[in-house]
Amino acid sequence: MSDQPADPPFEDAHFRRADESDDANFYVEARLVTHIDDAAIGALREHYSKFLPKQGRLLDLMSSWVSHYPDDLESERVAGLGMNADELAENPQLTEWVVHDLNADPVLPYGDGEFDVVTIAVSVQYLTRPLEVFREIGRVLRPGGGCIVSFSNRCFPTKAVWLWQGMGDDGHVQMVGAYFHYSGAFDPPQWHDISPAKGRSDPMYVVQSRTPAE
Repeated sequence: MSDQPADPPFEDAHFRRADESDDANFYVEARLVTHIDDAAIGALREHYSKFLPKQGRLLDLMSSWVSHYPDDLESERVAGLGMNADELAENPQLTEWVVHDLNADPVLPYGDGEFDVVTIAVSVQYLTRPLEVFREIGRVLRPGGGCIVSFSNRCFPTKAVWLWQGMGDDGHVQMVGAYFHYSGAFDPPQWHDISPAKGRSDPMYVVQSRTPAE
């Protein structure tokens, strides 16, 4: 990933949205649909199979009714944090869940070092306070714990932040990398193009990093 300037290049205007109404109202109705196609889901699940521990403590951030984790995981704990109780209750991979609006309150309701891996799937474009959220992710991860952020080119356009909507795929990779970098909580991030079939399926990208080991 390219070098980052010394100071965060973000302005408040970058994180405004066409619809600034309460996010809780937008997510009040359950959407039991997937937001990427089956091939992209398969690519993400395969990527997770390489990086998620078979047994461990996982946090699916900005979660819903499906986490796209491999079926053979035997995790001792899979916590989900999202915006709709009905969606979270339908997710068979979660062992626990909580409704929490990260744009209203970026502080995660968990203790320090509780998780081995945190994931955010196709939702990072909706964060209006991303650096605060990424600092919190670093706090709840154990030393050397990982964070995997995946995204495509789909979104709810009225709720995605302006900066995201003004960029293409390469810009999105750099943007998420900057979230890791300027949070001050992670080692230099790595990115992966896991798009399953260029031009025939949804593109799929991953940016991931780890907290410094002790």
